[in-house]
Amino acid sequence: MRQAGRYLPEYRATRGKAGGFLNLCYTPALAEEVTLQPIRRFGFDASILFSDILVVPDALGQKVAFQEGEGPVLEPFTDLKALGKLDLTKIRSHLAPVYETVERLSKSLPAETTLIGFAGAPWTVATYMVGGRGSPDQGAAKAWAYRAPDEFQVLIDLLVEATIEHLSAQIEAGAEVIQIFDTWAGSLPPLSFERFALQPVKKIWAALLAKFPDVPVIAFPRGAGAQMVNYFKETGISAISMDTGVSPAWAREALQPLGCVQGNLDPLLLVAGGPEMRAQAEMILATLSGGPFIFNLGHGIVPQTPPEHVAELVKLVQEWKS
Repeated sequence: MRQAGRYLPEYRATRGKAGGFLNLCYTPALAEEVTLQPIRRFGFDASILFSDILVVPDALGQKVAFQEGEGPVLEPFTDLKALGKLDLTKIRSHLAPVYETVERLSKSLPAETTLIGFAGAPWTVATYMVGGRGSPDQGAAKAWAYRAPDEFQVLIDLLVEATIEHLSAQIEAGAEVIQIFDTWAGSLPPLSFERFALQPVKKIWAALLAKFPDVPVIAFPRGAGAQMVNYFKETGISAISMDTGVSPAWAREALQPLGCVQGNLDPLLLVAGGPEMRAQAEMILATLSGGPFIFNLGHGIVPQTPPEHVAELVKLVQEWKS
């Protein structure tokens, strides 16, 4: 999950030099630096590229901006005519600075630290593209998907191709593992989940597998609940990441027989620290470490997290491993 961010004072200092969030993503030396900062502090087993899921619509030609205190703001697309303005051929050229960051990290990270590249899943990226910003219910994208599913499929198919291109370029630059974040997968009812969340990731994984058979792919269908079982089986992904609402005991019985699971400590427990954080982390470890398992949070680290609590958690997991 997210490692760099506003909880680290060194990140805030580096971001100040960039003059804006997208500038930070597109300046390889600075993006490399903020990716390395949490590795220097905490010695995680893996490092995740500093970037954002919305660099893809930005590369396609949609206007994207990040406003302080507001988050991402996009010029919304609501029909096929607007989609005609998007250009798949610009992915590699527009995002060349991102791939340069990956290449730099492949050389600057410690040899024992795995480099994870990532992208947003088509459904989640589409919710921002259609709604123009994040929303509690993804209402704009769902309205279009329900009203005219075949039209909406055109956007999803475009994002499948863009995501394959974006992830392929990251792997070619040195990413050793890929993670696909579908933050809003759980907002879809079953038939729509199958069409707009599961099938697109299945296509992405099949394309990557054909080109890069040794690169694992982790997917994070947040909020998918019991649908995670079929999602894991049908997509064929290497590992599945669990949000905080997934019971580790259930995951041990339902998901671990299918492959590696990742998760799923509540990020707010990391804010609180202390005995409760340790108890819940130890429960997750005790429940899942008998099978293929990556200890992680159940969503991204939040800005108010004390760095000393992160250090405490890393020490706990490392001691458990040893």
